Amino acid sequence: MTSKTDVRRYPGLGLFSIAFFAYLYLPIAVVVFYSFNVNRIVSNWGGFSLHWYQEALSNPNLVSAVKISLLVAAVATVVSTAIALLAAMVLVRGKNVRYRRTSEAIVNLPLLLPEIVVAVAVLILFSEIGLVNGMIKLMIAHSTFCIPFAFLPIRARLQGMDLDLEEAARDLYATAWGAFRRVTLPLILPGVFAGSMLAFVISMDDFITSNMLNSGGGTTLPVYIFSLIKQGVSPQLNAISTLIMIASVVLATLAFLLQRKG
Repeated sequence: MTSKTDVRRYPGLGLFSIAFFAYLYLPIAVVVFYSFNVNRIVSNWGGFSLHWYQEALSNPNLVSAVKISLLVAAVATVVSTAIALLAAMVLVRGKNVRYRRTSEAIVNLPLLLPEIVVAVAVLILFSEIGLVNGMIKLMIAHSTFCIPFAFLPIRARLQGMDLDLEEAARDLYATAWGAFRRVTLPLILPGVFAGSMLAFVISMDDFITSNMLNSGGGTTLPVYIFSLIKQGVSPQLNAISTLIMIASVVLATLAFLLQRKG
């Protein structure tokens, strides 16, 4: 009879885990710590202050970049979640869908390709069709690469759902739309919300595509932060990074908890 070995008892595993997490999170902790530095020189601690947070939140260029990022992320979240929901319903519930594997691979293609390749392809496409509006270009591009991030949680939720519930609704003379609205959608709603939150976070954090399409008043928050880095690191940049990190962690945690609950 073989006995199971507890991996936590491996020699040196605890020390290795501590070193790994310190290497991973210590730079983030340094950024957060120096965001409260009253001194303009980042590496020279001069005392605790919220001055740089106040200056960051009162910066009109920063506020404008945040508004653009929120608007683009909101549109991309709605569009990508709607397309992902329809794709998941067809690929999971469809009994006789031809080329199902091929269609699923196409939906997940933005996850497989390097983002720089997708960004260049989108840039070339917009140049060919003559689209110059920066906001519209960002909304279309973000909606495209956010689809697989919304699709995966929705598909997982649909695959784990009991089909007997839908069949019972149809046996009680519910229409296909009625069964979806009253039975399927409420049951998969945690997956839909988790997918939409992931899409929102991915859109807010995107830099490569946004930088490629940065024209016509479409400067997003990551692109604006990159422009600040060219001028040198300041406590204001640390404060902005801390606020973004907190917002991303909160949204990602909500999505994870809802997906786990589902």
